[in-house]
Amino acid sequence: MIPRSYDEWYVCIVDECKIELNQNYINKRLTILNNQALEETRIFREKYGDKHWRDVISWFSRAKQ
Repeated sequence: MIPRSYDEWYVCIVDECKIELNQNYINKRLTILNNQALEETRIFREKYGDKHWRDVISWFSRAKQ
């Protein structure tokens, strides 16, 4: 399932994937996702689309607060 909201994304990351959303992890993911020159980011955008890419950046930013 591809999350369509912050709440769905949060459950997916924390509950289903068992990833701790600490500041270090969030900062690393934001650095990668915001660097469009990285292959990982290009692959993510190709696989999930630009809307989802922007949503995920927004959700990581929200989780950072």
